[in-house]
Amino acid sequence: MKMAISAQGTELDSMIDPRFGRAKYFILFDLETNTHKSVENIQNLNATQGAGIQSASLIAKEEVEAVITGHCGPKAFVVLNKAKIKVFIKDGITVKEAISLFKKNKIVEIKEANVEGHW
Repeated sequence: MKMAISAQGTELDSMIDPRFGRAKYFILFDLETNTHKSVENIQNLNATQGAGIQSASLIAKEEVEAVITGHCGPKAFVVLNKAKIKVFIKDGITVKEAISLFKKNKIVEIKEANVEGHW
């Protein structure tokens, strides 16, 4: 299974970025091989609108099955949901800690956006 985690940096020790659409990076982690790579999300950091949709589209192209982020707005959630990507919410920890909690089924999957758009 491949997942994407919104991150403030490019390494597993980076903190989770609480904002999905405007996350600085996404760390793509493969649970089967325990390998990862980081993807810049620079184009969406200062977008006036559509950052969540564009970020969700970027992640969907990477063929991930799950996302871990701090918050996910309604438009991004719709795109991720249509791509059959599950959304899990966790904030205030590192990417590495989030992966560990995910493996132990200790991160909550959300069934709808947990913030309004443009928060």
